[in-house]
Amino acid sequence: MTTPLVEIDLSLDLAAFELRVKTQLASGVTAVMGPSGAGKTSLLEAIAGLRRRTRGRLAIGGEALLDQARGIALPPERRRVGYVPQDAGLFPHLSVLDNVRFGARADATAVEAAIDTLEIRPLVGRVPRSLSGGERQRVALARALATRPRLLLLDEPLAALDPGLRERILPWLLRVRDAWALPCLYVTHNVGEALAVASHLVVLQDGRVEAEGEPRSLLSAPAVVGEAEAGIENLLPGRVVAHDTAGGITRVRTNTGSDVSITLAVDRPVGAAVTLAVRSEDVLVCAALVEGLSARNVYPARVAALERTGPDVVVRGVLENGGGELLARVTPAAVAALDLAPERKVWLAMKSHSIRIV
Repeated sequence: MTTPLVEIDLSLDLAAFELRVKTQLASGVTAVMGPSGAGKTSLLEAIAGLRRRTRGRLAIGGEALLDQARGIALPPERRRVGYVPQDAGLFPHLSVLDNVRFGARADATAVEAAIDTLEIRPLVGRVPRSLSGGERQRVALARALATRPRLLLLDEPLAALDPGLRERILPWLLRVRDAWALPCLYVTHNVGEALAVASHLVVLQDGRVEAEGEPRSLLSAPAVVGEAEAGIENLLPGRVVAHDTAGGITRVRTNTGSDVSITLAVDRPVGAAVTLAVRSEDVLVCAALVEGLSARNVYPARVAALERTGPDVVVRGVLENGGGELLARVTPAAVAALDLAPERKVWLAMKSHSIRIV
């Protein structure tokens, strides 16, 4: 049996309850969700070594960072855990470059790689107070990466940003996920973020793991339903393959091989990597192929699952020929009228104008 990359078996007494989390994480991003006060931030602080009264065992790649039974409790600076708090936590008296260098142990290669990944080289001579919220988050991410962490902890990195900034920062998070291949715990209240960045989801409720698994399979978990009601977006990474100026559209091929037509975006050159976003309520579900539909993007699919999220139902559709998945939000009445059920063949449609580049 191989040793899990990250082993977590931690307890911590909080004011309202005892935080008790036991789980194992593989590489990739694990989202952590749950209502306010569920213990999400406390869990990250315990892993980072910022909660000295934490009990139990924490190990990465078989090496113990905390093992109460063996008397092991490494201080934060020896854990090689990158932590990005909600407020970015930049040092106001240091330049961007010095912030990124802080804690990097003179590892110039790691500093340069982090700067290039987050594309903050034009910012290196500035100070934090001169940066926008999105720029501060990118610098904070770069600083965490420059330490060459074995584990990355992100505490709601987009929560303080307005929707426009949030959409512009999300691709940077995807870039970090893909380029650095780090195990990462990502606290969020946004279901769309969890679906976009994470392959695993842990749901906390009153300090306990209520559920865990593939994010789409947990949309109806009680601690997630409220966030799911607030909106779910499909995020589709891909590359621009063509512009049709006369027709007013740009064609994008997603990483799963589906071609998607969006509103003309000539500012994105052919070959450019982009991430498309479309809200689940803007995905139409058809029980039969409809002729003469104005929506340019129509895909045959099968229903993989139906998840009740508050008053609505989220239809999880798997596109034919390995074209990926789309989530559509419909009413229970629509489910009944269309006779939707798992394995039912459907067609999923999206208007070009409902799809945007993030």
